[in-house]
Amino acid sequence: MAMRTQKGEEMEVILLEKVENLGGIGDKVKVKPGYGRNFLIPHGKAKLATADNLAEFEALRAELEAKAADELKQAQERATKIEALKLVIPAKAGSEGKLFGSIGTIDIAEAATKAGVEISRSEVRLPEGPIRTAGDHTIEIHLHSDVNVEVPVFVDTEE
Repeated sequence: MAMRTQKGEEMEVILLEKVENLGGIGDKVKVKPGYGRNFLIPHGKAKLATADNLAEFEALRAELEAKAADELKQAQERATKIEALKLVIPAKAGSEGKLFGSIGTIDIAEAATKAGVEISRSEVRLPEGPIRTAGDHTIEIHLHSDVNVEVPVFVDTEE
């Protein structure tokens, strides 16, 4: 299936699931050819917006929407567990509270797992980049395109 497009052209796809900053299930959107060819279509997030694919999508719409609702429900259930989480991460620091090194997504994911809540490092969002100072910080856990949870993190200094 050759998908030839001229430079600067866009391709039209139909979304099979909600894609952040793009659209929801069933939306026909125009995307850059590389994004469609290399990410959306291979990952099963979209199909080319042809008449056959549109008819096939309409037949599967209810099933896809039910699957999306189930994923959202699971993310919301995980969010309620994560909301109760308060992470304390020990780190070596200098006299002014500046860390030797930094606390990144891996450290936070490991601390959450030790606390009994499974979080992958790809779900951790650090708004200001890696944590480099001791004290209280707030990070965000991104569970679903509609579910984000803020988690307090206290970086405790070791002497």
